[in-house]
Amino acid sequence: MPQGRPVAIPGDNLTTRQRRNRALVIVHTGDGKGKSTAAFGLALRGWSQGFRIGVFQFVKSAKWRIGEQTALERLGSLNSQTGEGGPVEWHKMGSGWSWSRKAGSEADHAAAAAEGWSEIKRRLAAETHDLYVLDEFTYPMAWGWVDVQDVIDALAHRPGRQHVIITGRRADPRLTELADLVTDMGKVKHPMDCAQKGQRGIEW
Repeated sequence: MPQGRPVAIPGDNLTTRQRRNRALVIVHTGDGKGKSTAAFGLALRGWSQGFRIGVFQFVKSAKWRIGEQTALERLGSLNSQTGEGGPVEWHKMGSGWSWSRKAGSEADHAAAAAEGWSEIKRRLAAETHDLYVLDEFTYPMAWGWVDVQDVIDALAHRPGRQHVIITGRRADPRLTELADLVTDMGKVKHPMDCAQKGQRGIEW
């Protein structure tokens, strides 16, 4: 899209304004670093526009608190106190979800992933959030814990104007076909290549 001009105009009979305001499915995939970071950056941008933000982390441990969570939850508190920005909810699958914390083992992760997806479907139907970040959601689909076609159907028929961002490696081709925006982040170099582990302020 050179100089902001589309290469072609689709025959969808939408006005420029209608097309500009379509709800998007966004996928950040690939082996490079930055998929979740970019998604949380969009969440910050959406918060500033008053979006209701819902973050659902499908792989991260419930005990691992990343910097973006602290920042977005504080912005959610600011919204509660002053009305600035939008409300924020942050849920981790971890040992069960935030709304149903319980002890669990590896054998329970598939059930927890299915429970999380079921809750997200309910929220999509109710138009609970304006922007959903489904962090590392490609993995439960790849592992067979969540049915890919069910995800495709729910996203394709979601009501209202709800944006959905999905992150994770090896996104299913059916998901990338449905998505409006797909970014494949390729790794050129990474500190891990030289045995340097993640560090404060960069990885969390």
